[in-house]
Order: sequence, then structure tokens, then C-alpha cells
Amino acid sequence: MVRLQRVTFLALHHYLGLTTELFNPESQAIPLVSVASVAAGKAKKQTCCGPEERPDRPLRPQESCDPGGTAGASSDPRVACDRSRVLLHADERPGSTVPGKSKKSVAVAETPAVVSHHPESDAAEAVASRKTDAILRAAKKDLLTLMKLDDPSLLDGRVALLHVPGGTVVSRQGDQDVNILFVVSGLLHVYQRRVDSEEDTCLFVTRPGELVGQLAVLTGEPLIFTIKANRDCSFLCISKAHFYEIMRKQPTVVLGVAHTVVKRMSPFVRQIDFALDWMEVEAGRAVYRQGDKSDCTYIVLSGRLRSVVRKDDLKKRLAGEYGRGDLIGVVETLTHQPRATTVHAIRDSELAKLPTGALTSIKRRYPQVVTRLIHLLGEKILGSLQQGTATGHQFGLHSAGGKWDSGIPASNLSTVAIMPVSEDVPLTAFALELKHALSAIGPVLLLTSDNIKQRLGSAALDSTHEYRLCSWLGQQEDIHRIVLYQADSTLTPWTQRCIRQADCILIVGLGEQEPTVGELERMLESKAVRAQKQLILLHREEGPAPSRTVEWLNMRSWCSGHLHLCCPRRVFSRRSLAKLAEMYERVFQRPPDRHSDFSRLARVLTGNAIALVLGGGGARGCAQVGVIRALAECGIPVDMVGGTSIGAFMGALYSEERSYSQMRIRAKQWAEGMTSMMKAVLDLTYPITSMFSGAGFNRSICSVFKDRQIEVLPGAPAQRVGAGSLRAVPLSPVLPQDLWLPYFAITTDISASAMRVHTDGSLWRYVRASMSLSGYMPPLCDPKDGHLLMDGGYINNLPADVARSMGAKVVIAIDVGSQDETDLTNYGDALSGWWLLWKRWNPLATKVKVLNMAEVQTRLAYVCCVRQLEVVRNSDYCEYLRPPIDSYGTLDFGKFAEICEVGYQHGRTVFDIWCRSGVLDKMLQDRQGTGRTQACDVLTCPNASFTDLAEIVSRIEPAKVAVVDDESDYLTDCEEVLLDSPPDACTGSQHTAAGLGSDSEEEPSPSHQHPGLASPKSSQDAPSPWPSGQDG
Repeated sequence: MVRLQRVTFLALHHYLGLTTELFNPESQAIPLVSVASVAAGKAKKQTCCGPEERPDRPLRPQESCDPGGTAGASSDPRVACDRSRVLLHADERPGSTVPGKSKKSVAVAETPAVVSHHPESDAAEAVASRKTDAILRAAKKDLLTLMKLDDPSLLDGRVALLHVPGGTVVSRQGDQDVNILFVVSGLLHVYQRRVDSEEDTCLFVTRPGELVGQLAVLTGEPLIFTIKANRDCSFLCISKAHFYEIMRKQPTVVLGVAHTVVKRMSPFVRQIDFALDWMEVEAGRAVYRQGDKSDCTYIVLSGRLRSVVRKDDLKKRLAGEYGRGDLIGVVETLTHQPRATTVHAIRDSELAKLPTGALTSIKRRYPQVVTRLIHLLGEKILGSLQQGTATGHQFGLHSAGGKWDSGIPASNLSTVAIMPVSEDVPLTAFALELKHALSAIGPVLLLTSDNIKQRLGSAALDSTHEYRLCSWLGQQEDIHRIVLYQADSTLTPWTQRCIRQADCILIVGLGEQEPTVGELERMLESKAVRAQKQLILLHREEGPAPSRTVEWLNMRSWCSGHLHLCCPRRVFSRRSLAKLAEMYERVFQRPPDRHSDFSRLARVLTGNAIALVLGGGGARGCAQVGVIRALAECGIPVDMVGGTSIGAFMGALYSEERSYSQMRIRAKQWAEGMTSMMKAVLDLTYPITSMFSGAGFNRSICSVFKDRQIEVLPGAPAQRVGAGSLRAVPLSPVLPQDLWLPYFAITTDISASAMRVHTDGSLWRYVRASMSLSGYMPPLCDPKDGHLLMDGGYINNLPADVARSMGAKVVIAIDVGSQDETDLTNYGDALSGWWLLWKRWNPLATKVKVLNMAEVQTRLAYVCCVRQLEVVRNSDYCEYLRPPIDSYGTLDFGKFAEICEVGYQHGRTVFDIWCRSGVLDKMLQDRQGTGRTQACDVLTCPNASFTDLAEIVSRIEPAKVAVVDDESDYLTDCEEVLLDSPPDACTGSQHTAAGLGSDSEEEPSPSHQHPGLASPKSSQDAPSPWPSGQDG
């Protein structure tokens, strides 16, 4: 049953878009013999039954149940339910049939709650109560027959007779607290949400004598459909907890209930269930390797996989990571190409394997599956075109260490383990603070060894309970957006479990302590744990800026990144666990601060980071200071900063300060220095390479950033400014400090003819390199490899694509570049310089617009940049801003305050519109949302057109002549009888005469109840007795 729900239904419904094709709409009801006898006795005694006493009569909405009511109360089912303590539903809340009320709901009151002053009414209520009790006892007998229970006492105190009015939603799709419902009278309609749609389709109708909801109870998984009563309905309800009690006393009850599930499934589902494989892959094992034959598609049920591609130079590159629900290998399977990548498991994972033959069979039988596959692959092609990595490789992207393009693929992280560097780390407070921040994004669960033992027992971590623990943890991953595993301070069984379950491991240390490696980290290195590992350094609010990050990272070659967090004082408070829990209960009642560092960590872990990208443009970049002020005032958080040229300078200031006021002061001081004519004259040199030597410009940049570092990659040496590297710049006697926010700068590598993305090293050097305009400043020699670096604006003046590839969901891009004049004079096929000189010198001549040699060379240099800018502006992940600063020149640094105010006013106007139009709310929403589109694997046909894609997906291999099983081999005896019988013979067995009035009426098919919805496929599964072609 677990396989049927987790594997078969997931593959067929969520990925292939099948709904009604998966279920048998025919009635599976048993005859309600006992209930019918009670109803027959009722009919004999009441020969004159008015229409107002029919059981299917609509109830009066929301009336009080006063036992001493009017004389007509004897026929009101509400009074009978009140006297017999039968729970009565009148609302539409999901899961309203709570198990906790089951025992009370069937207890018959021996004395009336209120003394009645109307003997006739009181007698009528007693009669109605006795009739309800008789129906309850009779329905329990029929339920015993259906469930094949030997002991009738097993249902005592565990079954409730419920009555719901028409329009009540009994259970909703995705509910966890599910009950088994046995319909006594009326009808329960079962709906399922269409994939990538807000519409519901009716799967089947549950009639008297049938069970519904039993699959979710058997498996413990969430409900896969919605159950609704479109008319008044009565049914018996068994809660999940009560059913498990019955199962412990008579385990064979599972067989009877499971048989009802199998009968409800269509024969097609049972056939595909044989073809699907449910496999487990241990951590480190390869699912398939590059070059292997593509003969199947995989679906990740739980765990995490990593895809690596080997290039011609034998170097490996990370292609992506895939989590729960992702589809792997479908492109190669459909295109019949060898595997494009090698995929292996990062942690223990569960996969569903769909062979090619099964997929072909499904496409042949249900052609609408082709549309769904085209939709999935079309989204993948669109995502590949918008992904920044594709653009980067197209332009010959080169990054020192190649780290930036692997990024943090955190869009589908399900589990995060938290480990301390030492026992001094306030790990519990950190975990609770992170849980609070994550709660703003989606449901989050924090698990520790203590609450695991409280929930599952003290022996839950023993090897004998391995399956139970893994199943429970897998269910928690399905329920919650992210699950946090807080490890113990030592290597306990729970710590090992945290490591095994983790998609990502956070190693938490104190930034104020000496850099060290903890014992748990050494164990990680020795056991070759493949999950991502991130270093988190905690800092006090009033403490110093981050420093010595290079030492922390050089000790950890296994870390893929790090973050600095400024923590509130309560994190470092020394409280007992009880008082700490009490304090955070009050904290959880308040919404988290979106600007806090913990909220930034939460957005990074869930793939919802917001990046700020600043473009180049000389003095026009002063407007970026004003836009950043508007960002802060409108409450828009920033998790990552990057820039080119002047944008690299302004972005570095913001990453260091995180405060507009301090950033403005330092930027204004630097801008004032740029207006000094004396400094410019003193820096002039013989113009062989450039007009200026660059020494004065170096001093101005270095005076702002000193020897601050960006982020040092693991294993990279610390870059410090010394006498050998920069003349006349003194070496700082203090340790180099680091940036608070992740930061990158763009330069143009003219040695390798490529773009360089700098995420580590000396901050002032790469800011200076990114601002090195050709002809004015000489190229900067990279101290790592000696390559010559120039202004990044020549290749990517607004690097929003780079920020996107580093994990940002939304990129706020501020463009301050110059606008090229396009209205130029058409001078024909030849151009005389003398004619042009005469036109310019003669005040009476008509003015012409012709480019000079320098302008032509500049435009040639920026051709690549202009094309890249158009791609960024048209992307859906980028919010593009351009303040009205065209009237200011590249060297107008003396107008700093004026340009800054222009940027502020423009940013304020734009962000106010964002707040009113919902753009800001959309930025802060989880990228997965409620209907997340699952990711496909690496696209192996990126140049295919839509028609090529349709041809690939719709291709069906010719059927091979082979001996195959007949479809009847998968049919039950009852279904074979139905196939051999004429259609008229089936119609008589559809409805069971329950004798309660509404059961004998002919119910139209689900498609007739809801026009426009697809009717169940029955022509190939079994002959359907439902009327078709007429509107109900």
C-alpha cells in the first residue's frame, strides 16, 4: 500500500497528469443487509411518512439543538444526534472528524441533559434516539462483514456515526489526520486537484456500503484527494489511532481493508505497479554513469542526488543537485541518448524507477500524457535559457577555482543538520532562532534526540526500529518545507542519524573564538560525507566585525561556503533548556524580522535569496547610494551583493557596512577625492599603456577598504597588502577583516579573453580592477595567476545572471550605464574627415552626428555588454531599475549629493509601486510555493525547437511481437465476471438498497455533476454502467 501511494500514484498523477484514469468508478459496495432490515422495520411502522421527514431532506442551517423544542422536533436528526451524542458536522473544516471525539460521539445518554416540559416531544426524541442507535448497531454489523473482523467488540468505542449536511468538505487533499469512512446513506464525492491547475476533477463517488480514506490510513501518508458530501450523508468514522488499535488486536484486518483499495484501483494502475521499481540507493552509490544506456527515468522519493559531468579535459563539473520529488533522466530517456551526466546519491535515498517500456505503454494508452511531458520539458528549456550559468559559459566564463557557478543549489533542500564546532556554541538557541526565521517561509520542524525519544520511545534509535524511524522521518519531510536536525555535541547514534539524513550540514562556530576544528568535523572528513557543508560563524550585536575567516576556512577544505551571522543577545544568554524553551515560545508568537541575519540564512537555505546587483557608469553610480536608502526604508532585504566598476565599489561598501548612513559618508568622502585635479596631474605618466600610472587611484581605493578581504576560498592563501605589492601603501598592523554579506566583483580578463567573477581575495584590488577603464588606467595584474584584469563593464556591466547562478531567486539590478546615441547621421558609403571638420568648425553649417575613432572603439568594446544587458532585462528573475541620470557625466563626482537624491526619489517611487502591486510579497514568497513544478535533469538537447520537442516526446516505439500477459491476468474474479456479462446485467448491482431514502436514487456520473471535467476512462479498463453523452 505504501508503494502504491508513494511510487505509483506519484509517477502517474504528479508527473504524467493522470487522474480519473487511475480509479475504477464502478460501485464496489457490499449489500447493507443489517441497515436495510432496520430501515424496512421503520417503513412498516411509519406508513405515512411526509416529505419533510425524508432523511435526504436538507437541514435547516445552524439551528440550536434544544431538547425542549417545538413539537416538530421529533423528525429533526439534530435532536436525535444530540440525545445519542452523535457528532454532527455543520462546517467545512478539513479533518473535522477528529478521533478524540469518537468515543464520546457514540455513547448513548441515559438521562436527558435538560428536563423537558413537553412529554410528546420528549417521547418523539426518545424514539428518534433509539432509531439512530439501531442504525449504528446495524451499520457496525455490515462494517464487520466488509472488514472481515471476527470479534464484534473490536468496534466498540472506536466507531462514530456521523451525519454531515450537503456541501460539507469532510477531508481535504494533503490532510494528515485521516479517518476511514464507511458510507451508510447518501453519497461522498471524491475530488483531486489537477496538476498545475486550480481545478478539481471528480474521481469517483462513494456509495452506501463502500469505504473511503483507507489508503491514507494504511500507509500513514497524506490524503491524495478531497472528500466532499454534495448532499446530506451519514457514515461511520474510524480514526487512524482507533484503526491501529484494531490492527494490533487482529492484524488480518489489513488484508480486508487493502482489498477494498485494490478493487477501487483501475486495472491499468495494477499493471503499471508491476512495472515500477522502488529502489534504495546508499550514500555514495551511483544511480547511473555518464555514457550509460538510457532505459529508464527516476523519481526522487526521499534523499538527495548530485549530478556531475566529465568534460573532455577529464575535469568534473557540478551539473546540479536534486531533492525530493525531482525527475531525473527523463530527457535522455525520451531522446534515446546516452546518459549526459553521472548521478550519485549524496545521502541514503529512495527512488522510483520508470522503465522506458512502461512509459511507452502509458503514452500509447493515454496520449494526453504527451502534453504533460512537453510541459515538463518545455519548462526545463525555458529555465535553461534563463539560467545564468548558460550565459556565463557562452561568454567564456572563467572563475578562480570555478566555485561560483556551482553555488548553493538550495531550492529543494529538505533536511538540514546543525552541528557545533565546540560545546561553547549555543546550539539550541541557534536552532530555535533558525526555526523561527524559517517559519516565515513554510512549515518547519526541529528534531532533537530528546523529542525523538518523547515521540517514538526511548528505543527509537535502536537498529531494530530502523524501518519505523526512517518511515516517520520521511513523513516529516513530506509534511514540512524543511526539517532541522540538531545534533548532539558528541558522536551519538542520533548525531550519526542527523548526518545520514542531511541534505546540507551547518557547522556552527563562534566568530570571537580562536579558529579550530571540532571532533565531529574530523569525523565528517574521515567518513567522506557528501552532503553540502556550510560554516556558520556567530557574532554578537555589539561585537567587532568579522575577521580571520581565512583561518577558519583554510582548516576546512570540505566546506563549500560560509556565512557570518550577527545574533541577538538572547542567543548568547545562559538559560536552562526549560527557560530557553519558554522564552522562545514568546518569540514564536511574533513574526520574524526579515532583515535579520537568521532570516537571510533561512532564505539562502530555501533558495529564496534576494540579490542586489549594481552596474557600472562612473559618477552616475552615486545614484545607487540613494536607491539603497530607498530599499532600506521600504523593508526590502538584501542577501547578496555584486557589481561591476563603480557598482563593485558601492556594493563592497554596502556588504561591509550594511548601513546606508555609514555607506553614504564613506562614498561621499571618496567621491570628493576623485574631484581633486592635483591628484590627477601628479598621477599622469607617458601614455604608452594608459594616461595615468594608477598609483594615486590605488591609494584612494585602498584608503577606503584598507586590507579587508572578500571571502577566502578553502586552501587559498590570505591576500594582504604589503610593501612588495603596492608602493607607498602601509601594511595594516591589525588582522584583515571580512565582509558581512556575500559579495562578488566582475572584471574582464584580457589575458584569457574571459569574464572573471571574484568572490575571494583582497577587496581593494578587485574593486580597483573592476574600475580600470581602458586608456585611463593600466590593467591590474592578478596576484594569483598574473592575468591582466580590466573594467568588468566591457563584458558584463550588470551581472544579474551571475547572482542568479549563485542561488538568488530574485535579483534587483540597478543600471547606471551611459545610453548610446542611436540617431546618427547617414553619411553614405565614404566619409571625408575634412568635410566633417568643416561641419564642426563652421557655425553656420548643419550639425552632423558622426562617431570619432575613440567612440567607435568604445562601442566595439561594449557590444558584448549591451547584448548581455538585454538578456538580463528580459529575464523573469530580474527586477530592473534605471534612475533618470542620463544628464550626468561619467566624471561628475562633484555632484554626489544631487545624483544620490535622484536615485533615492526614483527608488522610493518604484518600491512604493512594488509594495502596492504585490511585487514585494512575491519576492518574499517561497520559490516552491504550493504547486511547485518539479525539476527535470540536465537538458541534453538545448537547441531543440518546440516541434522537435513535441516529436521527441510523442515518439512511440513500434510494438514488438512477443508473448505478453493478457490484461485479464491482472483482473479480479469480480471484474472478469463484469467483463463477460452484458452491460444491462451490471446496472442492477450498482446500488445497494440501504432503505434510507436517498440510496435508491440514480446518481449521475461525476462528469455530469461537474460539467467541463473529464469523465473517467472506462472503455479500456472495464465496461462502465454509467450513462454517457447526456447531461445530468
